[in-house]
Amino acid sequence: MNRLTDMAREVGALLKEKQTTIAVAESSTGGLIAASLLAVPGASAYFKGGGVIYTREARSALLGLPPAQVTMRGSTEEYALIVARAMREKLGTIWCLAESGASGPDGNRYGDAAGHSCFAVAGPVERAATLETGLADREENMWRFAAAALELLRKTVTDAI
Repeated sequence: MNRLTDMAREVGALLKEKQTTIAVAESSTGGLIAASLLAVPGASAYFKGGGVIYTREARSALLGLPPAQVTMRGSTEEYALIVARAMREKLGTIWCLAESGASGPDGNRYGDAAGHSCFAVAGPVERAATLETGLADREENMWRFAAAALELLRKTVTDAI
């Protein structure tokens, strides 16, 4: 967790200072984003919950997103924004950070190579980004995806202030 602690501490302090709340919906990071935010003492002031949305079944059960609403393939910025908006609404938070990708060692069923991740922030300001690491190392990709997602969250929340 040490790889994300400083970033999460900075983001947590920003969220706490602005008295704002966040939810997380992640996939190929497997919970690293939520775990890093929760590792910061005082996280209950801003972190409201989230989930690892790893399958279509989880997406349907946890977010209530019908197939007709998700017409694009997963692991796109558009998809990450839809998931972020849905989780934000479900938990009634100001912000939500969502991530979807292919951690490896192989690509995903959508044709993305290992090392591909899209993440999005939904809230008063919305942003999305894509990261291509070029790596097949599953764990390394998970850490890099989580770090990039936290950085997008930090920039987005900072710019919204």
